[in-house]
Amino acid sequence: MMKDYLSNNYRQKFYFYFGDRHGKTILHATAGSLIGIGEVILLPLDVLRIRAQTNPTAIRGRGIMRIVKTEGTSLYRGASWTAARNAPGSFALFGGSAAFKEYVFHLENYNDATFPQIFLSSIAGASASVMIAQPLDVIKTRVQSQAFEDPLCGITILRKLLVEEGSRALFKGLITKLSVVGPKLVFSFSIAQYLIAYLEKSLVQTQER
Repeated sequence: MMKDYLSNNYRQKFYFYFGDRHGKTILHATAGSLIGIGEVILLPLDVLRIRAQTNPTAIRGRGIMRIVKTEGTSLYRGASWTAARNAPGSFALFGGSAAFKEYVFHLENYNDATFPQIFLSSIAGASASVMIAQPLDVIKTRVQSQAFEDPLCGITILRKLLVEEGSRALFKGLITKLSVVGPKLVFSFSIAQYLIAYLEKSLVQTQER
């Protein structure tokens, strides 16, 4: 939907600035990035999930409705870091997949990709996404895992992390995430891309009848 909006309204600008070949890839990446930023709306659910995993005492004995009523907008703590993570992460996910279809498989129309091509493209996009978003994801997770009553801002957490743990801490858990989150992301993204392409081709065929 976002891709169609950008394609219908800004395709010529993308092609003008990046060329016909690169413009298509950047357009797909930009659409994915905007969708990723929009996921901030669902942030409270992510916050509660992270608290339950990393700081369960912060929500123990409290129902969801009570937490929402008591904490209010604090459930959106880390929203800026989430958007900052999702923007490049989703850009890499959609852009990496599109680039693989464009430059490796040389597809004129990405909807013509076979499932194996979609799957391999998804591996490239998901791997790039996880690696690029990892440093910001570390900060986002630490911001959201704090107790509700004792928050620190992301910049403070970042400074403390660099001083106490060094810059390598920004990539802590990367291998685990690639091996655990990566396959799930590849699978879901592959299925989604395949179904979207199938539905779009079916819609075109229906309109041509």
